Amino acid sequence: MPARQPVTTLCQTLSRSRNSGRADLHLHSVHSDGTYTPTEVLDLARRSGLAAIALTDHDTLSGVALAQAEARGAGVEVIPGVEITAEFRGRELHLLGYFVRIGDTALCAALDRLRHDRVGRFRGMVERLRGCGVSIEESEWDGLAEKGTLGRRHLAALLVKARRAGSVREAFSRYLADDGRVALPKLRLPVREAIELVRAAGGVAAWAHPSYDCTLERLSLLRNAGLGAVEAEYPSHRNSRVRELRAFAGSLGLAISGGSDCHGPDQSARAIGACSISGDELAALRALAVR
Repeated sequence: MPARQPVTTLCQTLSRSRNSGRADLHLHSVHSDGTYTPTEVLDLARRSGLAAIALTDHDTLSGVALAQAEARGAGVEVIPGVEITAEFRGRELHLLGYFVRIGDTALCAALDRLRHDRVGRFRGMVERLRGCGVSIEESEWDGLAEKGTLGRRHLAALLVKARRAGSVREAFSRYLADDGRVALPKLRLPVREAIELVRAAGGVAAWAHPSYDCTLERLSLLRNAGLGAVEAEYPSHRNSRVRELRAFAGSLGLAISGGSDCHGPDQSARAIGACSISGDELAALRALAVR
């Protein structure tokens, strides 16, 4: 039985015939902090009428090969992707890498380093929770690290399971927010290093869900460092912001990326296919891949 997905107004108004060629290039699975398996992601993408998806789990490529194997004959292209934890001017920046070689030695080594740090960070947050009177036993989470990339959403789910929070959202607001009493910083690759790794692996680097500190000046600096695209289409972007980012991209010769950032069925605005780019925009992005 395929996983259920909330149906948004946007998805109801987009017909498959009118939108053949659409691509959702920002999706997560159980290989990082999503709740769908790669197989379920693919099935929901097919049912949403998408022509292509990118599986972009945090700091890992481990789910891509499985999704590509499942995609054979499904009519949905699976683009190898990853969302890399990076840093630019002292702040965290998430970098999407598309069309990368999933066996690239240097890229995989860097991702391994990021994931290893995440395990230590997770252990540290568990210790901080203990100081808050909340006990999470290692036996409850040690198997998670073997399946994929550990993150705060995993810990939030454990807090809900332990009835120390009523929802993932409440777990973040009480304990795990960036400025919360439990959260610890992640290891972050310098953004230039992350871009170079993506390009050396044959891929295209895109700035994921750019916040309002994404200015023309900053995009220009990163374009000069090898950035190829910007994620202009994103669920939380207002129409005015989408237009602004598209104008920035046009002036700098950057490609357009976009996607739902779906992690599971709990946020209907981020359902698979709720945010996408066109087939022509995907072709422009593909053309930038390093041959």
